[in-house]
Amino acid sequence: MAIFAKLLAHWEDRKLVADFLARRDELAFRRLYRSHTPRLYQLVLRLVNGNEREAEEVVQDTWVRAAERLHLFRWEARLQTWLVGIAVNRCRELFRQRQPRAADTLAENLPAPNFDAHAQIDLERALAALPEGYREILVLHDISGYTHQEIGAMLGLHSGTSKSQLFHARQALRAALRDYAVEKNL
Repeated sequence: MAIFAKLLAHWEDRKLVADFLARRDELAFRRLYRSHTPRLYQLVLRLVNGNEREAEEVVQDTWVRAAERLHLFRWEARLQTWLVGIAVNRCRELFRQRQPRAADTLAENLPAPNFDAHAQIDLERALAALPEGYREILVLHDISGYTHQEIGAMLGLHSGTSKSQLFHARQALRAALRDYAVEKNL
């Protein structure tokens, strides 16, 4: 059943893209946007450490770039995978622009705390503390469910590099979560 749903979604994407490209059909573009944006937004939100404004900006830029380059998309991967690749590259650009702002603190990039979600806050902090490359791989693989082959295609890596990065990211995440648990018990 899941395979049928994926094939149907792929067929729908192809039809909507064709309609958009042929006639600049706004309705087709809206349907693509509504179909892919929720998952894309959740992924980007994690990559930008919970900063909603930056996540919205990245998602908007992703769609602008996708619309400009949609005629170049060759369907060698799923449309969602291609969009995620654009979003990850946009996040990288954002991080490069952000580098001079060393005064930013981790707390400024986290969502407002929810008093009944301490474990979620610790996980988000631990994710935010990971080096950018580790965080990207971990979010793409463990949270968004992309394969190492898909991640490699998105990020221009070998699948073995993706696996290695994921291994190290998981180790770093475990260590950070242990540190947060120790801090709470003090």
